[in-house]
Amino acid sequence: MKRNHAITTAVVVAILALLIILQVRHWHNFDWAKFRAVTSGVNIWSLAIAVAFTYACYFLRAIRWSIFLRPTKHVPATRLIVPQIVGFTGLALLGRPGEFVRPYLIARRENLPFSSQLATWVVERVFDMASVALLLGANLAIYGGQYKEFPWVGRAGYAMLGLSVFLAVAMIGLWRNAAFIANTIQRLLNPISKKVAESVCSKVRAFGEGLHTLTDYKAFLSVAVLSMAIWLCVAESYIHVLHAYPQSVVTTISDSGLPQLGATVRLHEMHLPDVLIVMSASMFGSVFQLPGVGGGSQLFVISVLSSPLFASEPYNITKELALSCGMMLWLVTFMSVIPLGLILAHFNRISLRAIGEESEEVAEEEIAHPHAHDLQS
Repeated sequence: MKRNHAITTAVVVAILALLIILQVRHWHNFDWAKFRAVTSGVNIWSLAIAVAFTYACYFLRAIRWSIFLRPTKHVPATRLIVPQIVGFTGLALLGRPGEFVRPYLIARRENLPFSSQLATWVVERVFDMASVALLLGANLAIYGGQYKEFPWVGRAGYAMLGLSVFLAVAMIGLWRNAAFIANTIQRLLNPISKKVAESVCSKVRAFGEGLHTLTDYKAFLSVAVLSMAIWLCVAESYIHVLHAYPQSVVTTISDSGLPQLGATVRLHEMHLPDVLIVMSASMFGSVFQLPGVGGGSQLFVISVLSSPLFASEPYNITKELALSCGMMLWLVTFMSVIPLGLILAHFNRISLRAIGEESEEVAEEEIAHPHAHDLQS
C-alpha cells in the first residue's frame, strides 16, 4: 500500500514539475508587482459570498447522502453535515489518504457497514461526474459558437454531452439489473483474463449495490437534481470569486520603452458559460493534487485563464491576474473548509491523520476483499 502511495505521489510530483517548468518558460516576463496590485484589489465581500456558496454545497451533499441512506436507516441530513465538512477537510489536508474519511465517519457514526458507505461514495462520484459533463457539454454545445477562433470548443461540448448520456444510461441500467450486466461483463472478459474479469465484475456489482439504495425513480431523480444543484453552487462560487476582481486597464510598454494604456480587463463580466470551462479545468487538474498544497487544480485553471480563450477581448486576462485568480479559487472552493473542519474535528474528538490512515487501509482491504471489514461502532 505504502509503495503504491509513494509511486502515485512521485508521478503526481513529476507531472506538476513539468507543468510548472512549462509555465515558467512561457511566463519569463512575469511581473510580481502587478500580481500584488491585482490581488490587493479584490472585493472581500464578494469572496465571503463565494465561501458561503462553497459551504452550501456541503449541506446539499448531506441531503443527498441522507437519500442514499433511506432504505437502510433514516438519518436526518443535519447529522451528516459534520462528516461532510470534516471529510472534505481531511481531503484538503491529507490528499488521497483523506478521500475515504467521509464514508468511514458516516459508517462509524451511524453504525452502518463500511462497504455500503464506500459504495455510496463511488455512486456519489459518478453522479458528480455526470452532472459536470452534462453542464459543460450543454454549455459548450449552446455557446461554443462564440469561440469562433476555437472550433474544437463546440466539438468538445458534444463529446461531453455524449459522455453524460452514456453515464446516465449506464447508471440506469446498473440500477435496474446490475447482476445481469456484471455477469455479462465477466463472460466477455473471462477469455482475456479471469483475474481482470473478477475484478471488474466485483466493482460493477459494488456500484450496483450503491445504486440500489435509490429505491424508486423519485429518489433517483432527487439525487440527480441535487447533484446538478451542487455543481451550480460551485459555479456560483467561482463567479463571485472572479467578480471580486475590479475592472482595470492593462499598462503596457511601448517599443520606445514608455508606459502606455492597453486593453481593459473585464473579469467581472464573466458569467456561467465561461465559468463552467474554468471550473472543469479545475476538476481535471484536481487529479494531480498534493496534500495540503494542491498544484494541479491551480495550474490548470491558471493555464486556461491565461490561454487565448480569455487573454483577448472581452476579458483580456493577464498572466498576473490568471495566477491570482487560480490561487484565490483554490483557497475559496477547496481550502476554505479547513478552519470549520478542524473546529468540528476537535469538538468531535476526531484525529484527521489517524482516521485518514485508518480509513484508507480499510478501504483498500474492502476493495480487495469486499465486505470483509464492515464497521460496527
